[in-house]
Amino acid sequence: MCAMMGTEADIAATPGPDEASRLAVLRARLVAPMPADRPWGWLGPLLVTAFGAFLRFSRLSSPDAIVFDETYYAKDAWSILQHGVEWNPVGNANALIIAGHTNIFQPCPGSGCAEYVVQPEVGKELIAVGEWLFGLNSFGWRFSSAVFGSLAILLMCRIARRMTRSTLLGCIAGLLMSLDGLEFVLSRTGILDIFLMFFVLAAFGCVLIDRDKSRARLADAVARRQGGDTGPFLGLRKWLVIAGVLLGLAVGTKWIAAWYIVGFGALVIAWDIGARRAAGLPRFVRGAFREALLLPLTFIIIPLVTYVATWSNWLLTSTGFDRQYAQAHGVTTPVISALYSLYEYHLEAITFGLGLTSRHPYESQPWDWLLITRPVAFYYQCYTGPTAVHTCPTNYNGREWSSEVLALGTPAIWWGSILALIFCLGWWLLHRDWRAGAVLLGVLAGWGPWFPLVGRTKFYYYALEFEPFLILSLTLCLGLILGPAAASIRRRSIGAGIVGAYVLCVLLMFWYFYSILGGKVIPYTDWLSHMWYRVGRGWI
Repeated sequence: MCAMMGTEADIAATPGPDEASRLAVLRARLVAPMPADRPWGWLGPLLVTAFGAFLRFSRLSSPDAIVFDETYYAKDAWSILQHGVEWNPVGNANALIIAGHTNIFQPCPGSGCAEYVVQPEVGKELIAVGEWLFGLNSFGWRFSSAVFGSLAILLMCRIARRMTRSTLLGCIAGLLMSLDGLEFVLSRTGILDIFLMFFVLAAFGCVLIDRDKSRARLADAVARRQGGDTGPFLGLRKWLVIAGVLLGLAVGTKWIAAWYIVGFGALVIAWDIGARRAAGLPRFVRGAFREALLLPLTFIIIPLVTYVATWSNWLLTSTGFDRQYAQAHGVTTPVISALYSLYEYHLEAITFGLGLTSRHPYESQPWDWLLITRPVAFYYQCYTGPTAVHTCPTNYNGREWSSEVLALGTPAIWWGSILALIFCLGWWLLHRDWRAGAVLLGVLAGWGPWFPLVGRTKFYYYALEFEPFLILSLTLCLGLILGPAAASIRRRSIGAGIVGAYVLCVLLMFWYFYSILGGKVIPYTDWLSHMWYRVGRGWI
């Protein structure tokens, strides 16, 4: 630690004339300057976020019913709030909740009340915050999802701005996210995926900030000829530590996020090698791998400690599922017993998750996701009248009015991202643009792990975790279409017209599909006209 602090002090020292010129050259080579529009750098993203938040919070409690997997997570969150861990609810808990009852768990001392759940705690604990604030109702269990879905828009604006060095492109990226149907629906549903996406995106943002900060420090140190042929040792880096904590929270939401630990770790190593090579260091690979010696701390130990800490309620109570497993098998040492029981729980849950092959009418395969061939109907209700009080009776054959929440991405974004990813792949192969490489890696880390699990039950909305990288790929392409700031007025005008037309197309598509994204009651014929794809199972 003392050595690291000494390095910081040396780097912070005022350079001499020769060092200043070397520093200017190295900084220009290693760190592109951020836009000099500081007020708009925050005001623009905040305005876009406010627009997205308005869409998400408007009619948040509608439909006033338990939607899709809310039947698990709303109850789990309430149980955690009341009892510290998940308990088994009473047989007809859904009806009790809709009727306004909050006592949905039977009193049962001992471990008999524990419920076997196969997802970690973080997302359910965040849902519980909304229920603590507003009660066990549709607004309460969706509140945190809307908050995190809105904050993800702000993250997207700032991350895209840092990647492109353009506030305009940052705001366009945030606007695309605010107008994407899948992110919109999951921001208004009390399930886990919006939290998973948020933590992954926030971790990527931290890794991105570290790239700029570490390259600036490297430029300063190399200008002073510190570190010899391998360059300086930058030590423990704050933004990577924060990224490690966020990745631990992502894994604490859904285990599939563990692949991003591998992906972002590889990204950091690749960027460190590239930075030292660009700085002209002869032994740049050795210097980068010396930095990588700290990655097991930032990207393994810190996420692991964070993850275990998210199970504190389960560890500190006695009624969680499998909580007494170790004691029942003769392991009684307090800490060891608790951790051994937690290990056994994970072994059971992960085995169950990997072996989940029960068929579902809305399941799909990963190769279907970008094509949106099988979106998931979170909610559907038939009505005999234009308001939500005229529910169709049993065996009713008429179809006058319909209300649906369909987890459907905005087609202009998802179909457009196919072309954008192909372009980014070619652009990266030809130009080695780090931004295109980072976007491709982000998609691969979230999408790739699902391909080998052919028999496992999967749903389209799982793609939300890598959706931000699809939007970033579109943003990079839109930036090339818009053209550089130094381009001619004619070139910029044509580029601006194409970009504006695309954003307008996204806006109109979102407006068109809003009724089936937000659960509005519409005529059945109108609902059917929104079902663009009816081949096979399609959108119906």
